[in-house]
Amino acid sequence: MNTEDIWRAVDVERRSLVELLEHLTALQWSHASLCQGWQVRDVVAHLAISAHAHVGRILVSLLRARGSVDRMMLDTATRHAAKTDDHELLAELRSTIGSRFTAVSTTPTDRLMDLLVHGQDIAVPLGLQRVMPTDAAQVALERVWNPRFPFYAATRLAPFRLRAVDTAWTEGSGPLIEGPVAALLMLATGRDSAALPHLSGEGAESLRNG
Repeated sequence: MNTEDIWRAVDVERRSLVELLEHLTALQWSHASLCQGWQVRDVVAHLAISAHAHVGRILVSLLRARGSVDRMMLDTATRHAAKTDDHELLAELRSTIGSRFTAVSTTPTDRLMDLLVHGQDIAVPLGLQRVMPTDAAQVALERVWNPRFPFYAATRLAPFRLRAVDTAWTEGSGPLIEGPVAALLMLATGRDSAALPHLSGEGAESLRNG
């Protein structure tokens, strides 16, 4: 996928997520997501904010979070969600469709990865099916795998060999973990509980038992 392909995939994910959210009840909006400490509405707030997070705002938020990126993201999302109702959050996310903004030190692929993974963070706990496009999932997985920060996927999963059954993607050596590239992306980003039911092999069994 080239850059324009990635941006088109970003818009597809934004539109489909808006369509999913339009049908949620107030109770579902306040349901826990896969992200520890985040409600569904907090995840939506994060996705909306990240589409226009300029460097000044990031620095202020990072100082407030005492330098912790994870704490910063949670703090900014929950603060924004607390003062914004569900309909406004939905409108904010809808307004990001067509945006080509990337925050400092991020890429269009980061925006795509965020949407793919956070879309599952919302859908899975609600028992809703959200299909992840294979090509987009592989691009996102390759992005997650290469840099150490923030998921440290290559380090954390170093004892295993990962293999996608629906693409040619494979990495590592050791006990096998195989399955759809979408499930491997969820595993690489630390969503083991959502990923492992869709993965097989000796390595996957080891993770389930560990």
